[in-house]
Amino acid sequence: MEQSNHFKTYLALIGAVVFWGLSFVATKIALEDFSTFTLIFIRFALASCVFFALMLHFGFPKFTRKEHGKLLLMSLFEPGLYFIFETVGLQHTTAPKAALIIATVPIAVTILGTIFLDERTNMASIMGISISFVGIAVLVVGDPQFSWDLGGALLGDLLIFGAVISAAVYMICARDVGQNHSALEITSVQCVYGVIFFAPAFLWELPGMNWSAVSGRSMASLAYLTVFATIIAFLCYNYALTKIAAFRASIFINCIPVVTALGAWILLGEKLTPIQTAGGLLVLISVCVTNLSAFRTAPREFGESVA
Repeated sequence: MEQSNHFKTYLALIGAVVFWGLSFVATKIALEDFSTFTLIFIRFALASCVFFALMLHFGFPKFTRKEHGKLLLMSLFEPGLYFIFETVGLQHTTAPKAALIIATVPIAVTILGTIFLDERTNMASIMGISISFVGIAVLVVGDPQFSWDLGGALLGDLLIFGAVISAAVYMICARDVGQNHSALEITSVQCVYGVIFFAPAFLWELPGMNWSAVSGRSMASLAYLTVFATIIAFLCYNYALTKIAAFRASIFINCIPVVTALGAWILLGEKLTPIQTAGGLLVLISVCVTNLSAFRTAPREFGESVA
């Protein structure tokens, strides 16, 4: 049973990575007709409606005042600040450079996990993080259009670093709250708080939104972002964070650029160079290296968790 649960945990992580990886392609399509905060707000508003319906069936979650404070903090950083930093940052810097910066999320999570959750990393984990960083670097630098010229993109780079910190804090908070609550409870409240955070920006953009210009292609992308990249992906990832250490879950984030590159190749006609393909393989290898010890120690970890 324990090994089966461990398999489900990693399957959930893979699902979240695939859905989030393809969300970059879907977002690129949706932004052709939707303004930035309008897209984000509608995405989380629709997801909140779905979770509200689920809560009517399964019952509304009960959190203590302290847990609500942690959930509020978690939601402030993701989806709140993370999506603001990432979306606005990508308007000022290139996607390859942003992907390289986002690759530092596991490093930030490892540091914060050690400080706040007393999580310890071993040599395999450190090696895996190092390999993943090299893989992301090879993946993005292998792009024929890649350039290190910062120029006026410095602001965008700083905003992407803001997304890195936001994602790391979110993972630490979710890992803590997840000790006593299910992924469904955490994700539902997370989406509701996200709607509250994005509402002011949505109302500010609303007068300038041209609804008649929204195409079926953009609507389909919005539907994907709501159902798969928000509801299912966050459920999967929050579930994983209740089962394994935050730094182990965070390393899977480095697979997102690989999925994005493959999705862009298939759906948008963008091609991967041989060098980029090699970088993607390094990222996948890093996930295996970092989590190898987790499979060996699974019975002990789950036994301690149950106890």
